[in-house]
Amino acid sequence: MTNISDALVKVHFRMEIDEDGWPPASVESLWAVDLGDGTVRLDNTPWFVRGIASGDVIRVDVDDDGLRWAGETVHPSENCTVRLIVLKDGGSEAARQTVLETFHRLGTTGEGIEQFRMVALDVLRKRTFSGFASCSNTARRRVGGTGRRDV
Repeated sequence: MTNISDALVKVHFRMEIDEDGWPPASVESLWAVDLGDGTVRLDNTPWFVRGIASGDVIRVDVDDDGLRWAGETVHPSENCTVRLIVLKDGGSEAARQTVLETFHRLGTTGEGIEQFRMVALDVLRKRTFSGFASCSNTARRRVGGTGRRDV
């Protein structure tokens, strides 16, 4: 029997870059737990891949080089990934940290990335989205968000 706690693997997701050059890469790699049956459970927050979240179970295909490539979502986790572009202070580390702390009070986890002035948040299914939405409106006013929703 596989010890799942020792089975973290990288899973690669292909992405199409739009006419504006977004996302900034054609592949994003995420950590996942190998479930031993050709599927993985995502174990970190995606920065750019849309339609997935931490906890989703994804079918993978292994190529000739041993790389795991994401296929279909077998079992969505009901978690949600929310990405925010932080405008206050040019998306400074302090501004990003304020966003993370604001949403952490609602039980989200996440991280920031300086290069794109972004934070990516995991909203767990057991949290109420209405409370999250209320907090996001407040945070938008505090840290200079645009109001654009791209979940």
